[in-house]
Amino acid sequence: MDTALAILDTEGLEAVTMRRVATALDTGPASLYAHVGNKGELHELMLERVLGGVRMPEVDPGRWREQLKELCGRQVGALIAHPGLAKIAMEVVAPASQDAFVHAEVLLSLLRAAGVSDERAAIGFEVLTLFCTAFAVEASAVRHGEVSEEELQERAKQMGRYVAALPPDRFPSLLAMGHRLGGGEDRFERALDLIIDGLVA
Repeated sequence: MDTALAILDTEGLEAVTMRRVATALDTGPASLYAHVGNKGELHELMLERVLGGVRMPEVDPGRWREQLKELCGRQVGALIAHPGLAKIAMEVVAPASQDAFVHAEVLLSLLRAAGVSDERAAIGFEVLTLFCTAFAVEASAVRHGEVSEEELQERAKQMGRYVAALPPDRFPSLLAMGHRLGGGEDRFERALDLIIDGLVA
């Protein structure tokens, strides 16, 4: 996994194949297949290795909101630390490792500490996990040069001009609120607050 992650960091996700990892380990792909079934499993094990390093808080009911936001932030930070890892997380349907179970246990415990019903906590777990992963995909693309800040700014200007030219009778809400969409460096935290407030309410 260390070798695979090193290749990921220096050469990108497409380079992380069974053959490439075997070459870096000075062995043949057949040797790897004795431990890892295929490239998909290799990618999933890389994800588990990284998320397993995310520090889990000792649940404190008096600090549940702060701890929940910290945990979500750490998860996003881990996913964007390596190029393409967030995309792997988006593709893995249901990770079944001890680290994944620990993460789920802590997140669910924090929601229960907030007084959220078990039914809502289960939904909240899915929503928060998906939101953090999707946010990480976007943030990772910028951090690792898949999309530049300049391209994003130019795209935003183009969209602004396009929206401004829309007919007001058909798009009144978009014209009134378009300038608020997608912006702000603190939008991750604001979105987390919105999700958490909704769960608690």
